[in-house]
Amino acid sequence: MGSTEVTFFPGDRRGGGEFSADTQTAGSVGLLIQVALPCALFSTTTTILQLRGGTNAEMAPQFDYTTEVFRPLLERFGATFDYKLLRRGYFPRGGGEVHIRVNPVRQLKPIKMIDGGKILRIWGWAFVAGTLPIKLASVMADSATVALQRAFKGVEINIEAYKEREEDAVGNGSGINIVAETTTGCILGASGLGKRDVRPEQVGKQAADDLISTVETGACVDPHAQDQMVVLMALADGISQVKVGPVTQHTETAIYIAKSLSEAKFNIIKQGPNSNIIECTGIGLLNPV
Repeated sequence: MGSTEVTFFPGDRRGGGEFSADTQTAGSVGLLIQVALPCALFSTTTTILQLRGGTNAEMAPQFDYTTEVFRPLLERFGATFDYKLLRRGYFPRGGGEVHIRVNPVRQLKPIKMIDGGKILRIWGWAFVAGTLPIKLASVMADSATVALQRAFKGVEINIEAYKEREEDAVGNGSGINIVAETTTGCILGASGLGKRDVRPEQVGKQAADDLISTVETGACVDPHAQDQMVVLMALADGISQVKVGPVTQHTETAIYIAKSLSEAKFNIIKQGPNSNIIECTGIGLLNPV
């Protein structure tokens, strides 16, 4: 607390292997993956991550977002990961568990995503767990569907509602995840978590409104994917370009850190009041595997 400076002395990259991390709370498993993934991609052998904590937590990507939105983006760079979801965990107890398998890459490819295209289809799922009734999931799914149908007439929309099995989740939780695919192959996501003082129809509608706002900017990635792309662009071999909406503070921070720790060069090209292209000349990190 109160620290104003960080000094980093990098050591030699080590090989893969098995690693475990447990937040012992509902701390986000998705954020643990963000921290470990770049290192695992450039290790010398396969890496297994055994992660415990919150799979669906506030102020962090839900694990569903990581697998359904972020992973397809990662695959554009020529990398991926396999996963096994053993158990979900929610606020405040946590207790979720996820296993991640990452094979190393020789080098990341640059990407070019500057045409958002048109919405091709939208799918998603609303869930409840523990003692919460499935009716809450149905209300979230229905309210999101209505809002999306108004915005995207003629587009296939399928949001299912379900209840987690007792053995597959720890504690009570509810939420919604929405994914949209465009005609140019862009994958956009939006999500929301149920709260005691927020009606389920509000949760569903807000998630839908967030997705609609992203689409209106013509972006190729949603606001939550922006900053997650920065480290990959910085490591890739060549010039990457990604069209986004307004640049978030998370993205500005990620760019600042990437530039501080590497020789990657970034440029924000303004396209309009709510549209930008993030351009990066990556360092082309080479893995001696």
